[in-house]
Amino acid sequence: MSSTRIRNFRPEHWLSIMTGFMGFINLISAVTPAWIERLQLIEEIIPMQVRSGTRLGTALAGFALLLLASGIWRGKRTAWLITLIILALTTLGHLIKGLDFEEAAVSLLILVGLWLYRKRFVAQSDPPTIWRGVRVLGIALVFTLLYGTIGFAQLDRHFSVNFNLWQAALQTIRMFTEFSNPGLIATTRFGRYFADSIYLIGGSTLGYALLALLAPVLLRYPTPASERERAAAIVASHGRTVLARFCLFADKKYFFSSGGTVIAYAYSNRTALVLGDPIGPTADLLAAVTEFQSFCARNDWTFAFYQTLPDTLAAYHQVGLHEIKIGEEALVDLAAFSLKGGEMKSLRTSVNKLERLGYTCHISQPPHENSLLDALDQISHQWLTERKGQEMKFSLGWFDRDYLNTTLIQYVTDANGKIVAFSNLVEEYQNRELAVDLMRHTHEMPAGTMDYLFVNLLLEAQQRGYQTFNLGLSGLAGVGESKEDTAVERAMHFIYTKVNTSYNFKGLHSFKEKFAPHWSPRYLIYPNLTHLPVIALALNDVSG
Repeated sequence: MSSTRIRNFRPEHWLSIMTGFMGFINLISAVTPAWIERLQLIEEIIPMQVRSGTRLGTALAGFALLLLASGIWRGKRTAWLITLIILALTTLGHLIKGLDFEEAAVSLLILVGLWLYRKRFVAQSDPPTIWRGVRVLGIALVFTLLYGTIGFAQLDRHFSVNFNLWQAALQTIRMFTEFSNPGLIATTRFGRYFADSIYLIGGSTLGYALLALLAPVLLRYPTPASERERAAAIVASHGRTVLARFCLFADKKYFFSSGGTVIAYAYSNRTALVLGDPIGPTADLLAAVTEFQSFCARNDWTFAFYQTLPDTLAAYHQVGLHEIKIGEEALVDLAAFSLKGGEMKSLRTSVNKLERLGYTCHISQPPHENSLLDALDQISHQWLTERKGQEMKFSLGWFDRDYLNTTLIQYVTDANGKIVAFSNLVEEYQNRELAVDLMRHTHEMPAGTMDYLFVNLLLEAQQRGYQTFNLGLSGLAGVGESKEDTAVERAMHFIYTKVNTSYNFKGLHSFKEKFAPHWSPRYLIYPNLTHLPVIALALNDVSG
């Protein structure tokens, strides 16, 4: 393990490994004979039945510690408390069952470590899941008792003892307190199977209950309207990227810092994915990120910030976070944009061709006519069907009439007035920037139609006095091209260059390059390299 990884290991990680190790020690110790010399010292003080029961307890404690180790790794408060209790009982149990000082010392050492680092364990568990686990545990214990009692009473011909109901109930209880099942001798294979099934039911129930106690906090309720209104007010005052508009969509939850910042995120798979940077007063950025870290830690979530700006990296570094470049955003300076010059020849050719064919570009102000939205809906449906895909969300808009009725729509018609392509435009709140969101077209459109549409989009934005036009993120562009880039970024560059067919990264980048944009890097901010697979799965889930 490298020195960097060792430094990234937190106390709860070391304690988690030690807890799992103690679980294995317990399981081995439970089936290993005690030293004869030590047994002779305690056999007259501690009855054999107690020592046998302690062996079973040690085995169950070992099983529980193996399950609890993952909760200790994640800093779970519930796991910490249960582990503390089990280690205390384990320390005592090792002494009772055979004066096993070595195992008791290891158990006590881990217990002391957990106590010394108790402030590190702040992650909450999900209350409804906890209560469900407790209910299942209670019901299962009653069921197991009834199952064993009725089984022993009705199936006593499979054992060497004839049970009445009371004796059958006592035998069932005894199986969970005495390791060797004294007095129970199965005379048939079915009898042995039935006795083992009681342990199987009990062990499965215990495992489920422990896992329920360790479940992360889940989001079950929609975001209240009051929170959405509060977020909208902050975004209107402080939003400085086009992503700020998408932070107000229905798929987002909100975290509000004490300094007046809002962090918009989507939740999936124990992961909070933040869209863009925190939105709020610049002076509150560092404090907002720190508070959000603590919020996620309490909920037992990991987190990531997606598509952050380069000028906020220093703040993330201050709190120990890391970044990966995920692409570059294409920004066109509208004051300098013109179709003149040799580099714009291909665009001029497309525009002239479409105009000769009788194609026209139109702009529609919100709210839009239902007939227009109906036509665009058909194009959108056809476009998605041909790609065998679904609407992308999270960092993009989707075809929703309420949303489209808040944005400009530009569309292209052929000589017969039929719409063949369209796009909607999103306005940035502070910096006079306009951005393209949806871009959809029919399969009948001639080559060059999208060039024609985008040229008119840029000219329209220019006439309206906007300073820049945002063509959107060019995924993986400029990633992993430098020797200083990380191994992960170089792997992403391999995907960009070699696995390009399915996603057409290069084609999209080349299309945007036609408009001579300025390329601005965008980043994914994450806590630790080990979290990246979970973050990637969550990002894929929330994106549709």
